Amino acid sequence: MRRYAVDPVVPGEPPHPGHPHQVEVVPSPRGAPTRVDIEAGLHAEGLTPHSWSHGAAFSYGRHVHGDHKVLVCVSGSIVFHTDAGDVALGPGDRMEIPSGVGHAATVGGDGVECVEAYRRESDRDAR
Repeated sequence: MRRYAVDPVVPGEPPHPGHPHQVEVVPSPRGAPTRVDIEAGLHAEGLTPHSWSHGAAFSYGRHVHGDHKVLVCVSGSIVFHTDAGDVALGPGDRMEIPSGVGHAATVGGDGVECVEAYRRESDRDAR
């Protein structure tokens, strides 16, 4: 697992230096699981996954989410841009982004398909 320390960005509030959150990346240990397997794994965690895809070089502008994001790359590649640096994901890689952490993303040259789900921070803390 790779961890990237980043400061959360809460809309309407200044950044909170000294209280970094971790963007966690878990590389796939055994190749790329299928979309169905990824969705089943997220369901088993009590999450409601959905899939999405985009073509090559699509970019997402910087934004934040109000809930903790769990994302698994199914195929292709995507690079997330965080304050701690770029985080590249390929098939089977899983990334978790705490709520309030600013990020942007750029899809790789072959496009990307991902499965993602959201968990409230209070649910994550209770685990």
